[in-house]
Amino acid sequence: MKHPFSYDIIYSSRKTLAIQITSDGKVRVRAPKRCPKSMIDSFLYEKQNWILKHLKQAEVRREQAAAKPELSARDRKRYIELARDIFTRKTSYYAQILGVSYGRISIREQKTRWGSCSSEGNLNYNWRLIFAPEDVLDYVVVHELAHRKEMNHSKAFYAVVASALPDYKKPQDWLRKNGSTLWTIV
Repeated sequence: MKHPFSYDIIYSSRKTLAIQITSDGKVRVRAPKRCPKSMIDSFLYEKQNWILKHLKQAEVRREQAAAKPELSARDRKRYIELARDIFTRKTSYYAQILGVSYGRISIREQKTRWGSCSSEGNLNYNWRLIFAPEDVLDYVVVHELAHRKEMNHSKAFYAVVASALPDYKKPQDWLRKNGSTLWTIV
């Protein structure tokens, strides 16, 4: 089956197929180790409209970034320090509510993630989130801290998120729909 885009396949011990569009406009398929190529092709065909839409969005973001002057090292450092202060306070606050501990907090600029939590409890946050609405920052912090109880995205995981943020779907949707705009602000 021929697709109007090229793609890479990354096999791992996961159980489901997933598609990732990288910031540089590449399509990555994450697949279970013994997943047949025919199943991957069918999955890509089924998701083709979604993939093409997101490839176009990635292209627009790259064009906008190219047209924009680069952020100075001084400004980037200032934003990172502001993000560190915000996320340190929010993480401490929500960790008490959820009754969890955590390790180191790192502030990064990751193209494909807003946050992450390692199995050791170290947390990473994307500094560009400081341009999002306040409830979105709260959601990302609670989402990462919830991984201290559930290292997955199961119903039990989202029950932990909902215990601190009952209306978490609103900021989750905002991030899904508008997160790409955070790359065009500065």
